[in-house]
Amino acid sequence: MTAGAATGPARVLPVARTGGSRPYAGTGPLLRLALRRDRILLPVWVLVLGGSFPSVARSLASIAGTAAERADLGRSLAANGSLRALYGPVFSDSVGGLTAVRMTTFGAALAAVLSLTVVVRHTREEEETGRQDMLSAAMVGRRAPLTAALLTALIAQTALALVIAAGLAGVTGDTAGSAALGVAVGGVGMLFACTAAIAAQITGNARLARGLTAAVIGAAFVLKAAGDAATADGSSPLTWLSPLGWAEHVRAYADERWWVPLLLLAAVAVQAVLAYALAGRRDIGMSFLPARPGPAEGRLATAGGLAWRLQRGGLYGWGAGFLLSGIMFGGITNGAAELVGDNEGTREIIRRMGGEQGLTDAFVAAMVGLLGLVAAVYAVASVLRLYGEETGGRAEPVLAGAVGRLRWAAGHLLIAFGGAVLIMLLGGVGLFLGHGQDLPGILGACLVQLPAIWLLGAVAVLLYGVFPRATPAAWAVSGLALALGWLGPALDLPRPLMNLSPFGHLPKLPGTEMTWPPVLALTALAAALVAAGLAGLRRRDVLG
Repeated sequence: MTAGAATGPARVLPVARTGGSRPYAGTGPLLRLALRRDRILLPVWVLVLGGSFPSVARSLASIAGTAAERADLGRSLAANGSLRALYGPVFSDSVGGLTAVRMTTFGAALAAVLSLTVVVRHTREEEETGRQDMLSAAMVGRRAPLTAALLTALIAQTALALVIAAGLAGVTGDTAGSAALGVAVGGVGMLFACTAAIAAQITGNARLARGLTAAVIGAAFVLKAAGDAATADGSSPLTWLSPLGWAEHVRAYADERWWVPLLLLAAVAVQAVLAYALAGRRDIGMSFLPARPGPAEGRLATAGGLAWRLQRGGLYGWGAGFLLSGIMFGGITNGAAELVGDNEGTREIIRRMGGEQGLTDAFVAAMVGLLGLVAAVYAVASVLRLYGEETGGRAEPVLAGAVGRLRWAAGHLLIAFGGAVLIMLLGGVGLFLGHGQDLPGILGACLVQLPAIWLLGAVAVLLYGVFPRATPAAWAVSGLALALGWLGPALDLPRPLMNLSPFGHLPKLPGTEMTWPPVLALTALAAALVAAGLAGLRRRDVLG
């Protein structure tokens, strides 16, 4: 919808007055406001994600301490198509080169997630909640909010690149390679910041903007994975169609290609121009994709039907992603023993992740554990949809009718907790399809992850119901569990620290004996937290 076609209260005259002569007026105050609001989020993201790169480098240096061991590890990674699809091609078998293989794709993808979170939060979410209307009552230019959001993302990605480069240079001693990897990760993050800026202009709410940007990130990973699986040197055209593929083609710690970051810069410029052009052609609160009215009768007439309609797209996407990831992990499992060989350090890391059973079963258990960690992110995101509906003003009209708060919340919680069951089962089916063995054992291992997943979702329910303003802290809790599960085994963190994550208490299936007490205890604790959260929801006021 364009500015000329828009009518109604969403049109804000002060923006129109400053949009022509001073379109960037107020950018400085808005930038300071954004940095103040993100004063915890950004440092935590930058330090944890950036610090993981030198941590992985030190771990690789300890498990493959000699040039011969690193060469063997590099050959094994390069020869396994599934591992190439997951991590990328091997351009160097130095400590830095193997770190680049392990971290480039995942680091760049997480940097992209940081960007989409920041940009959507300070653009479309501000409009959706009505805060932008109040800010624009001052002399704020039409393009100032978008500029402040992109500058916030640029500051975050620059800081991330510097932390990565400085940390890796201290471990590897290779300044050029470390700088190249930092620039590659930060460049991809900034590219997807502009993608999120475009999505914020064309969609009608923050949820759609995040979902569209996340879908683009997922498509970029699929293209990169398909290209890397097909060729050992990453020369497939599919890899070059993906910004994640561009990051690995910077070739950090090998023959650095400094012209590839220029490709990232050009893509950033093109997308930024498009985002600014779109921002100049619409009114606050409007979008280029109009919302479609749903049916007045039928399944949407119930709270559960509405929740399903709102969340089904996300559940479909998560389910498909888990199925494909399971197939990929299953393919890697078949070559786990050959990949590890006689490297006792790598064997020990796999045992920490998957238990003391045989190497193949331990590897399957480790992959199931990784799926469980990611499924917890789905559960938390699905629970927090309640918070988004309430703060966005969409819950109040529903609750004004003959719908109680508990019935309204129950629809979303059923999808959150039941959806976790579905995507874990799909991940297990994928593992079986890729591995080709022991379907009951793999499915059982996947189901054992559910109490820990539910517990993290229950923490989100508790915060939402009792401390609604602190609801976003649920991401910090799930992020801690993800970091402990991802980096803890490689860094050999102490057991008391690992036990801060609910996943640290679960039995490592398949291959070991099932132990019921921790599973039942986590389930009971999750149920208690959900009950407490719903009790708090019944008593408190609806957020304005």
